[in-house]
Amino acid sequence: MPVTHAEDILQRIYEDSANRRTARLNAEGSLQQRRRQLTRLLGIDHLVVSDHRLPSSPLAPALLAVETVEDLRLEWIEYTTYPGVRTCACVLTPPQAPGPRPAVLACPGHGRGIADAIGRPLPPKLARPSAPSSAGHPVPQGGGIHHRFAIELARRGMIVIVPEVFGLGVRRLADDDAVDPVGRRSSCYRIATHLLMHGQTLAGFRTYEAMRALDYLRTRAEVDAHRIGVFGFSGGGLIAMLTAVLDERIRAVVLSGYASTFRDSVLAAPHCVDNYIPDLLEWGEMPDWIGLIAPRPLFLEMGATDAVFPLPSALDAAAAVRARYEALGAPDAIATDVFPGGHEISGRRSFDWLARQLHAADMA
Repeated sequence: MPVTHAEDILQRIYEDSANRRTARLNAEGSLQQRRRQLTRLLGIDHLVVSDHRLPSSPLAPALLAVETVEDLRLEWIEYTTYPGVRTCACVLTPPQAPGPRPAVLACPGHGRGIADAIGRPLPPKLARPSAPSSAGHPVPQGGGIHHRFAIELARRGMIVIVPEVFGLGVRRLADDDAVDPVGRRSSCYRIATHLLMHGQTLAGFRTYEAMRALDYLRTRAEVDAHRIGVFGFSGGGLIAMLTAVLDERIRAVVLSGYASTFRDSVLAAPHCVDNYIPDLLEWGEMPDWIGLIAPRPLFLEMGATDAVFPLPSALDAAAAVRARYEALGAPDAIATDVFPGGHEISGRRSFDWLARQLHAADMA
């Protein structure tokens, strides 16, 4: 008998998993049960129970610096996420208008973190003492593949918070900052493998921190707590998706350069280890998880030549998610855009779409 090829073994594992997954989805429990299962898979079930969270440490926010960019007020802040863990974020506020306004949680993909989202370096005082250059990473002209999306969203009248993602920007390991002073190399591998050895996941850590950013937004008087959305790109799309599934305070969602199937994206080519969550595929393919956002408004943005999350599988995922929306009687709540570009944010329709959704009078 010939040796079984590795490809055949992996295909068999996926097919067997698909059969179990189908059986579980056919016996699908309540949304609360699915959320509980997801928190267990992410390793944050000790922090998030069903559709509510256990008491958290006080945020204790502090203002570090203030800048003005294109009539936008940029506040550099820090606050507590996990007990004893402080993080930083940039809050972009448009010129003031009467009354509370919508807000957006912006989740950048791999790269320089906040700096990519706003298209400019961070203030020097945010640099870590052991890596004084960590806040001054040069940013590509125009913001690179992120296209300054946080600036663009704020220009549309929304308050935007961009937390520094754990493992990116000034929250990288010092060793990675030393070998890559321009900030393109993340610390995901070492952080993720460390967490996995403790029964946790980097995706779960980042998701919980995203929920804490929502906690912070709700402390600000100028934020309408009933009009909070999320915009996530690439690896930030994973954070945005997971956070939206678990936290209904998010009322509208944009996933850019992310929607696909696990089989045809992170299992088809090498990807960052933060994408891999043990046992996740046993309980749902990516469209199954994205579908749990329904019936809340969802926009899927896809590049026609995206080589990281290829278009054919992205379209398959969009069709599957759309079927979920239709089954729930909300076919108009999902929108898509295939733009002429690669693995990047476009925003040609998604920026205005998100602004319309969050400004809608009937969302409260």
